[in-house]
Amino acid sequence: MEISHKKSLALLTVASVVVFFLAYLIGYTIFQYKSYNLMMKQTSVNKTASDDIILVVIDNKSLANLGRWPWKRTRFLEIFDYLEYHTEAKVYGFDAIIIAPDTDYPQYDKEFSNKIGSYKKLVAGVGFMYDDFKDDSNKDFYNEILPYKHNIKFIDKRSAKYKGESPYQSFTPFLKEYFYNIRNLGSVNTRQDNDGYIRKVDQVIKYNDELYPSLGLFMYSKASGVEEFTIDDKYITGKNDKFTLKIPVTNSKGAAYSNIAYYKTQDGTYSHRKISASDIIESLNNIKEGKEPVINPEIFKDKIVFVGSNANSQALADVKRTPVSDTFAGLDIQATNFNNLYKNEFFTEVSPLYDFVMILTVFIFVLLLICTLPIPVALMCTSLTMFLYFIFTFIMYDHRIAVGLILPEVFMLIAIGFGYSYRYLVEGRKKEKIQSAMGKYISKDVMRNVVSNIDSVKLGGKRACVTVLFADIRGFTSISEQLSAEEVTNILNEYFSAIAPIIENYNGILNKFMGDAVLAVFGEPIKNENHAIDAVRCADAMLKKVKQLQVKWLDEGKPKIEIGIGISTGEAFVGNIGSEERLEYTVIGDTVNTASRIENYNKVYKTKFLISEETFLRVQKYVDVIKIREVTIRGKSKKINIYEVLRILP
Repeated sequence: MEISHKKSLALLTVASVVVFFLAYLIGYTIFQYKSYNLMMKQTSVNKTASDDIILVVIDNKSLANLGRWPWKRTRFLEIFDYLEYHTEAKVYGFDAIIIAPDTDYPQYDKEFSNKIGSYKKLVAGVGFMYDDFKDDSNKDFYNEILPYKHNIKFIDKRSAKYKGESPYQSFTPFLKEYFYNIRNLGSVNTRQDNDGYIRKVDQVIKYNDELYPSLGLFMYSKASGVEEFTIDDKYITGKNDKFTLKIPVTNSKGAAYSNIAYYKTQDGTYSHRKISASDIIESLNNIKEGKEPVINPEIFKDKIVFVGSNANSQALADVKRTPVSDTFAGLDIQATNFNNLYKNEFFTEVSPLYDFVMILTVFIFVLLLICTLPIPVALMCTSLTMFLYFIFTFIMYDHRIAVGLILPEVFMLIAIGFGYSYRYLVEGRKKEKIQSAMGKYISKDVMRNVVSNIDSVKLGGKRACVTVLFADIRGFTSISEQLSAEEVTNILNEYFSAIAPIIENYNGILNKFMGDAVLAVFGEPIKNENHAIDAVRCADAMLKKVKQLQVKWLDEGKPKIEIGIGISTGEAFVGNIGSEERLEYTVIGDTVNTASRIENYNKVYKTKFLISEETFLRVQKYVDVIKIREVTIRGKSKKINIYEVLRILP
C-alpha cells in the first residue's frame, strides 16, 4: 500500500517525537552520570585543593611503625593531644565513629571516653540512618543528648514542603560514655547515586525536628566564627565580619545537600596534603622527650585537620567511588566538602528541565540545519555546533557548573538522522512532482529510463526493430477555419488526453505531438517482442475511443472528427539527439517515414487503418485485413503492399 506524502511526514514527526523521548529517558539514565564523571575528571585537574587543609591518616606506614590493627583507643588521644596542645590548628575533625567496645582493653576505652570531652577544637562524626535504633534501651538517652552536640543556630525559611517529617529514624549508636563526653558532632552523611558514585554531601540533616550540620559545615563554623545559618529553598547562607558563605543546595524533607566540587588528585586517593598518623604520634613522643618532632607543629598553624583511617586492612580501608577516582579516600571527601565551604567553591548541577530544554534546542537547531541547508554546508555547520557545544560544556564545568555533555551530542546525531529522513521524503516528493510534470512533456517510460540511468544520459542511441504508429486528424485545416483558436485547442486537448493513456496501456511511447498528428513507438525503450500486435491493438482502441468522442462532440455541437492511422514495422534509430545542453529522445529512420506515408494513403483509399507488409507478417494471426495494393512510398525504390485492418481477432 502506497503511503501519501503527508502521511509519511506525519509518521516521521510522530516517530521523531517518540524516539526523542525514549532516547532522552534511556540516555539520561545511561549517559548523564558518565558525562558528569568525564567532565568533572577533566576539569578538576585544573583545580588544586587548599593548602590550609591537612589529612592525618592511619595508613600502611602507621600500621608498619606502630603495630597492626586494632590499636588501643588511647592512640587516638595521642593524635588529639598533639593537635590540641602542640599546634595552632584552628579545628580538627575525626572521621570515625566509635561504636563497639574494646573487650580486650576496656580500661583504655574508659580512659579514651573520659578524656574525649577535653578537646575543644575536635569535631567528631555522626551518621544518621533511615532505620530505627536496634537497641531501644538507650534511644531516649541518645535523642536527649544529641541536640547539645553542636552550637549552630539554623533559621529555616524553606517552603512548607521541605519541612515535613524526616526519613531519618536514628543515628550511629556510640559508646555511651564517649557519646556523653564528646563536645561536638557533625554529620558525615554523603549521597551515593544509583551508579555507586558519591557526588553529593548532606550539609544539613533534619532529625527529630532538629537541624544538624555536616562535619564540614560544623568545622567551618568553628574555623570562621559564623554560628548562625539561614536555609531557604536554594541556599544555605551565613556570614560575619570576615566570612560570607552561600551554599547552593537541593532540599528534601530530610536534608539539604550540595554537589561536591572535587580537586586534582596526585595518586587517585588524596587531593589534600596527607601526613601519616604514626609521624604525628612519634612527634608527640619526641616533644615529650625533648627531641625534635618528626612533624614540625608549625605546619599546622591556622590549618584545618581531618583525622581518619585508610590502610590495607579490612577494618581500615576507606575508599569511595567518586567522579575523579574510583579509589578516593573517604576522609578526603569530608575534607573536600570543607574545602568547598571554606573557599566558597561550589559545584552547581543544572536542573533536569534545563538539560531537557538544552537537548531539545540543539536537536531542533541541528534538524533545521540539515533540513534547510545544502548537505555539505549542513554537515559542516552541525560539526561546528557539536564542537562548540563541547567547548561550552568544558567552560561550564571549569566554572563548576554541570551541564549535560553526551546526551546533547547524541541528540545532534539523532537530529542528523531525522533531518536526512525528512529531506529524503521531501526531495522524493519533489522528484515525484518533477517526474509527473515532465511526464506531461515526454513519455513517462522515457523519463523512467532517464532517471534509472541518470549518470549515463548522453547523445546517441542504437538501431532497433520497432513498430511506429502515426495518427492524423482528417480535414483538420478546414475544421480549424470554422472554430476559434480556443475551441480548436479544447478539442485537441480532449482528443490527445483520451488517446495518450491508450498508447501507454499497450506498452507504447507517445514520442511527440505534431500539430494534429501523433507519433508513437512500440518496442523501445520498453522491450517487447510483441510490439507489432501491441501497436495494432492500440490503433484499434484509439479508433473506438474516437467514435465515443464523436457522439459526445455531436451532442455538444462540435464538428465530427475522423482520424487515420498508419503503422510500419522495421529498423530505426532510437535514442537521444540534439546537443549536450538539450536532448530529445526520439525515433528516426525509414520506418518512421513509412508509417507517415502509409497513413496518407487513408485519404486515397477512404480507409482509417492501414499497416505495412512487415507489420502484417507479424500480426496476420491476430487480425482480419484486406490487401489494398502495392504502393509507392516516397524515398523507397521498391513498392510495398499495404493492408487495411478490419478487425482484431479475439
